[in-house]
Amino acid sequence: MNERGPVRYVLRAIVLVYLTLLIVWPVFLVGKNAFAEGTGAFVDALTEPTTVDAFELTLVVAAWAVVINTVFGVLISVLLVRYTFPGRRILSALIDLPLSVSPVVVGLALLLAYGGTNGWFGPTLESSGLQVIYATPGIIMATAFVSLPLVIREVVPVLTEIGTEQEQAAVSLGANAWQTFRRITLPAIRWALVYGVVLSLARSLGEFGAVKIVSGNIVGQTQTATLVVEERYQNFEQTAAYAASFVLAAAAVLALIVVTLLRPGHAAAPTIRASAEVATPLTTEKDPA
Repeated sequence: MNERGPVRYVLRAIVLVYLTLLIVWPVFLVGKNAFAEGTGAFVDALTEPTTVDAFELTLVVAAWAVVINTVFGVLISVLLVRYTFPGRRILSALIDLPLSVSPVVVGLALLLAYGGTNGWFGPTLESSGLQVIYATPGIIMATAFVSLPLVIREVVPVLTEIGTEQEQAAVSLGANAWQTFRRITLPAIRWALVYGVVLSLARSLGEFGAVKIVSGNIVGQTQTATLVVEERYQNFEQTAAYAASFVLAAAAVLALIVVTLLRPGHAAAPTIRASAEVATPLTTEKDPA
């Protein structure tokens, strides 16, 4: 143990230095430069009408992307863990595709599929009055695509670990599929789902490559916060660029900190409580009297 002690502290020091140089120090410099000209300049940069529009669009896109990925992420997770079917491994591999493909490639693929006159579905959609590319729907699709695996990869290990015993017990007590999911499965995966949602939100707020391709970067219409950062920086408006960057980084870091602090140490307790409570409500539903 005495020999392992120094090695342990050395390893910790190396990791801390690595994280500091790679993450903490760059983020600190962004914050420092954001307030370099004072709080007034920082506020003025963020309250500029085009910047406000960009942040509003970013929040709308991120909200829709998170909702889409939460719903389909849970469905896909249950499908992968609870069911066996041909092509299951292929589906699992495809889920990781957004993590391995460049976001720029994703944006280009969406452009070829849904864009205007040259896209496969573009002419049909536009004739129906629905514009996807260079509009909010296309930005939402691109953002949802790049953040798709984050919810699934948090929920799947938890579903695998808890097994099916509690769910089978609920079914034996007369629970239907929705009751079993709501009272047994959902409480068990709750914190994994919350963490996946937070990661998906942080990824959605910071998406740049795919969004730049499909949005057209139209000021006041399809320009998101990350595109504002690029435009301001290229136009030598350093304070505005750093201010927007600081807000995006702070939102992501704050969300992760809050979830980490609130996340309980033992995730099995909700499952046990839910399985213990399922019998009484089910009996009540069967016999209203």
